[in-house]
Amino acid sequence: MSLSRRDALKVIGLSPVAATMLLSAKPTDIQASEDVSGKVLIVGGGSGAIMALSRVHRAIKNPNITIIAPNEIHLYQPGQVFVAAGEMTFDDLILHNSAYIPDDVEWIKDEVASFNPKNNSVTTRAGKEVKYDYMIVATGVINRFDKIEGLNEEDIGTNGISCVYLSDMEKGTARGAVEMKKWFDELKEKAKTKKQKVVYTQPDSPIKCGGAPQKMLYLSADYLKEAGLSADYQFYTGLKTLFHLPEVATALEKVQKQYDTITSNYSHFLQSLDVKGKKATFIHAYEKETYDEDFGETIKESISDEVVVEYDFLHVVPPMSPPLALMDSDLINGMGWLDVDKYTLQHNKYTNVFGIGDVCGIPMGKTGGSARHHGPILTDNLIAVMKGKDPKEKFDGYTVCPLKTEYGKILMAEFNYEGPKPTIPFMDIDEPRWMWWAFDLYMLKPMYKYLMLPGYF
Repeated sequence: MSLSRRDALKVIGLSPVAATMLLSAKPTDIQASEDVSGKVLIVGGGSGAIMALSRVHRAIKNPNITIIAPNEIHLYQPGQVFVAAGEMTFDDLILHNSAYIPDDVEWIKDEVASFNPKNNSVTTRAGKEVKYDYMIVATGVINRFDKIEGLNEEDIGTNGISCVYLSDMEKGTARGAVEMKKWFDELKEKAKTKKQKVVYTQPDSPIKCGGAPQKMLYLSADYLKEAGLSADYQFYTGLKTLFHLPEVATALEKVQKQYDTITSNYSHFLQSLDVKGKKATFIHAYEKETYDEDFGETIKESISDEVVVEYDFLHVVPPMSPPLALMDSDLINGMGWLDVDKYTLQHNKYTNVFGIGDVCGIPMGKTGGSARHHGPILTDNLIAVMKGKDPKEKFDGYTVCPLKTEYGKILMAEFNYEGPKPTIPFMDIDEPRWMWWAFDLYMLKPMYKYLMLPGYF
């Protein structure tokens, strides 16, 4: 599927915000001018994989590309929060990979069961060995519900438990978002007769779209507020602050105060659940200072307390990781992520391997907006390696987190490795604005569909 930048602007409605973002982007109308050879394998079928495919395919005169992706349906994942909040329907999330995979690309509709980078090959679930000269790993991440004792994926949607992240790309389902809309309505109904205790969790490990747990928290609170209702909201996070940028963390603290029913509990790690009993057990890790009279000095002691919390409703966010097949390979770094350089996106051990998107083991970048910025960097550096040169292009760490603070307002936190990096320079990143809500709800999907996935933006 292709659309010119001019026509895409018409689709978007000539929004000043969209136009600014579009015009600030690096020109990427690449003509097929690179006379390089070699088989390029792309593993994955999400946004990062399709954006990489689009760019690399256009950049090479006679491309030899294979993509291994089991999913024919492509879920517009940024819309899952809006589905949960009742602003979109599941049908609004449905796109099709066939619209973006050219006929001259070999499409293997399967998953990789094992990676063998020493042999420049992978093996699919069906047992097919696929060789490559260059590989782009774009597998995304998986939910690790198995890391929470007592919780099974099947529990989502039962006993007051929800998880907006629960989706299946291969089957083309977004059950978590659909179930959460029902969760919103059930909470509202029960809050009419009794104040409900609602618990939200977030692990301390990296997750895709790290702001989503708080987005759902604030939208849920606002949903009740608009109906003249309230609940006892408890946010248990493994992190030490609401956001790593101080100005954004301060802004979110103010957001929580506007609801007057939200309490944040930091450095709490969800260990287990009693699903039927509606009890969550957290480990609260912290340091305690004590004075040692014998040595005459203050020492720090690490403490881990077990905290059991009862709830009526629970939004659980599990730890996340690359797919298990990738975890079992030596493509992974010591932290459990794809071992790529944070600037060039080239693998630190296997120079013919690159990464894009959530799977990358870099300090920032587990958002679709980051994958969009990965695309041109990866393409230029891959072409350089195919020419026998060193990769020169550098990813600056750009990440965007559209934090929905209420219905109709979004705090658009844009930043890179150096700090805040707003697309519109004169606009502070710590102010919730209605225009970002309109952009995210009405204009981002056309941009995603017609510009981002085809690799024009």
